Amino acid sequence: MSALAGWTSHSFTAAGFTHDWYRRGSGPAVIVIHEIPGITPKVLRFAEEVVERGFTVAMPDLVGVAGRGPSKGYLASSFAKVCVSREFSTWAVGKTSPVVGWLRALGRHLHAEVGGPGIGAVGMCFSGGFALGMMVDETMVAPVLSQPSLPLPAGDRRGVDLGLDPADLAVVVERASQGCQVLGLRFTDDRAVGTRFDTLRNLLGEAFIAVELPSSSPSDHSVLTEQRDDASVEKVLDFLSARLLGDGAGLG
Repeated sequence: MSALAGWTSHSFTAAGFTHDWYRRGSGPAVIVIHEIPGITPKVLRFAEEVVERGFTVAMPDLVGVAGRGPSKGYLASSFAKVCVSREFSTWAVGKTSPVVGWLRALGRHLHAEVGGPGIGAVGMCFSGGFALGMMVDETMVAPVLSQPSLPLPAGDRRGVDLGLDPADLAVVVERASQGCQVLGLRFTDDRAVGTRFDTLRNLLGEAFIAVELPSSSPSDHSVLTEQRDDASVEKVLDFLSARLLGDGAGLG
């Protein structure tokens, strides 16, 4: 049986890009954006838990082979593709990755179909900050940033940067001041995250909800998948439910 059994495959074109994406479930839309190397079995497991909470889940297939498990070679090849693709602002500071425009359009497309108070998104690793960039659209009401790692934190200047151009960042700050909460998750010793959580606290204030886990190993990185923390997964699901289903008042 295919690892993606029960999911329907679609193609979507917007902002100059075309990507396949996978869909399952019903209810308000949540876009689950995979980490490197791609839609692995553990990313898929997390996405299915979001479906079970009562959401229409969309999984964009941005890089890699959907359903394939991670390996050193696979990680390296996917990382190389991210680094050279014009869709991802891997190194530049103060710049929104072009693929965020595609994700915003997908979110609007789904929201127009399924309705609800808005949409959510969960970004991970290289895609962690994409959910923040999607806040430019008012339809985004439940952004989740798990170990946001772009731009790659080579040096202090990149380590503090949120991967957004100034105009997008201004909208994000304004929406946070109006009550749009942002949930972030990381392991405390994860160098890939840099000092972005300090930036988020300074800019968003109480609207930024930080889940910070003590690292038990230098390799701790993927909070929701490879080094999964079950309590953190539940916090994400509760956050999405509170923002999109009216189930509770939120986290804080």
